[in-house]
Amino acid sequence: MIKLRTACYLVVLSLLCCRKPYGPPAINSPGSYLVVEGVINPGSDSTIIKLSKTVKLSSATPLNPALGATVTVESNQGSSCPLIDVNNDGNYSAAALNLPGSQQYRLKINTSDGRQYVSDFVPVKLTPAIDSVGYVLTNNNVQLYVNAHDPANNTHYYRWDYEETWIFHSKYFSDLVVNTNTASIAFRTPAQQIYTCFGNDASSNIDLGSTANLSQDVVYQAPLTKIPFTSEKFEEKYSILVQQYALTGDAYTFYQNLKKNTEQLGSIFDAQPSQINGNIHCLTNPNEPVIGYISATNVQSKRIFLLNSILPPLTMATYPYDCEQDTLPINGDLTTLLGPPYVFIPINLAYNKKGVFVGYLYSRPLCVDCTLRGTITQPSFWK
Repeated sequence: MIKLRTACYLVVLSLLCCRKPYGPPAINSPGSYLVVEGVINPGSDSTIIKLSKTVKLSSATPLNPALGATVTVESNQGSSCPLIDVNNDGNYSAAALNLPGSQQYRLKINTSDGRQYVSDFVPVKLTPAIDSVGYVLTNNNVQLYVNAHDPANNTHYYRWDYEETWIFHSKYFSDLVVNTNTASIAFRTPAQQIYTCFGNDASSNIDLGSTANLSQDVVYQAPLTKIPFTSEKFEEKYSILVQQYALTGDAYTFYQNLKKNTEQLGSIFDAQPSQINGNIHCLTNPNEPVIGYISATNVQSKRIFLLNSILPPLTMATYPYDCEQDTLPINGDLTTLLGPPYVFIPINLAYNKKGVFVGYLYSRPLCVDCTLRGTITQPSFWK
């Protein structure tokens, strides 16, 4: 059955390949612009600024970190602090800056190609603590939300992002492993298990909240993310770490426009595309667009854990891939499993109805090996 399905996929793929690809001018535009992500943290936590360059829509490489730059945090009183790309991955950081809250701060960037960028000086905006992160069950989904308030009534504009972690399992438990040295099949040791893994994901939407029109600076059940009951995220245990940022009115407007341009397009009733103006400028070429907005604020965070038991009884997770098992006979060609390109993984011994060993059950790697979508290493915060 697996072989038949693979053959069908190849036929469909061959038909699709007959179509002539269309490359509109926007996809092939030569422009590559600086993208700046992060905030200047004036307190005791690290400041991390991520620099990257935009890529073409047709590019096979979605990530393009801006390496070799010189990045500095400057105050309007003349002091400065460098940020270092320790791992050479485009993330420029410094430990606790402990900056005076009475001053204003900006980011100065010199890229490896000789361009110079600066952000506007911005005041320090203190972020209040997150009151709670909770959930409600609605329409076969788990809706997660955040509550917060500022007793000083000074925040008014909020932004949130989050990181998700969960335990999940592959579709099939594999007892067997291929020994490539001896071209044989052996039983899998505990150290070789590929059934239970930890998955991770980060927020991709822009979550904002405003209390500017309210009499009190209180955020109640601001929605974060909605997860279907059948998602494997709730197969066993799920965790979410929510991070909260206080924004100025200008920063809120920037993220609101960015949200409209990236998330709310698709029909004639959605917001129309508009120019997104951040507070970062290219001094070398004033006409060059720069994507990003730099704020000076501390970050407040809160993590919660949710168990599968919050779901209605008998709720089952749906595996994200179509998986089937097949049998390799005892006298079958072992290269079916060995490859290259290692197309299948053995699962278990196969027996006929009389209990006689007849071969090996096998399936596709995505159905057997959880490490293709996660890691077997338990996070340090897991409990």
